[in-house]
Amino acid sequence: MFSKSKINEQGEKAADGDKPGEKPAAGAPAPAAKAPPKAKPPASVLSMDLHIQGNIRTSGDIQIEGQIEGDVRAHLLTVGESATVKGEIVADDVVVNGRVIGRVRGLKVRLTATARVEGDIIHKTIAIESGAHFEGSVQRQEDPLAKGSAKPAAAPAAASAVSEKS
Repeated sequence: MFSKSKINEQGEKAADGDKPGEKPAAGAPAPAAKAPPKAKPPASVLSMDLHIQGNIRTSGDIQIEGQIEGDVRAHLLTVGESATVKGEIVADDVVVNGRVIGRVRGLKVRLTATARVEGDIIHKTIAIESGAHFEGSVQRQEDPLAKGSAKPAAAPAAASAVSEKS
């Protein structure tokens, strides 16, 4: 159905200077092979028996199942159902299934039905499933990851079993 046009074959011959099927000369540089695209590494998992006191920073993905006392910064951050984070969370994508005590900043923030959040949320988009518990304020910003993010001036709101998207 598809075939290489004869025009391209002639252009390749002129560009390479070789005949089709002919091996390159002994001193000639070998044609450059394209490297395959790098596969995205899997998320780092902090297991349930792990307790960390200190900040965590990664440019990759992280899944927390244990306890963290400190700030966490990542690309995609998932807080497992049994996990607790006491500190600020900053990530492009944040999924909270467990407990967070502290501010959450993310482009996309999702609180699942099992989430328990005590703190402010600064987001570009947010989804709160029915059953999630949230105490704090919510503020939408175009760039919630910017270092100069001011603390929200909105009055604190208490939400329980709320479903909201913006």
